Amino acid sequence: MTAEDKQILDRINAYANEVLGDIDPQKTKVSFQLEQIKPVMEEIAKEMNVSVTDIFIKYMDLATEASVAQEAKFKDTIGGSLDSGDIRLHY
Repeated sequence: MTAEDKQILDRINAYANEVLGDIDPQKTKVSFQLEQIKPVMEEIAKEMNVSVTDIFIKYMDLATEASVAQEAKFKDTIGGSLDSGDIRLHY
């Protein structure tokens, strides 16, 4: 992920946290969530001279990439703990 990509992702995520607040994403329709973050996507699209659709696709790709990286980091941490004997299972 480039520095510019990270800035876009961080900017949209910060805006989403601000406008969506404490909603439960599992119980809130995706269409509603997207409608709420559309203003920041429109703003970024205008700044970059691209379509909102392009920003939406980029955001979804970046969010997926970040999620996969976070999951891999978590697995490495847990795997490392198991390999080093830090976690002991008692039966």
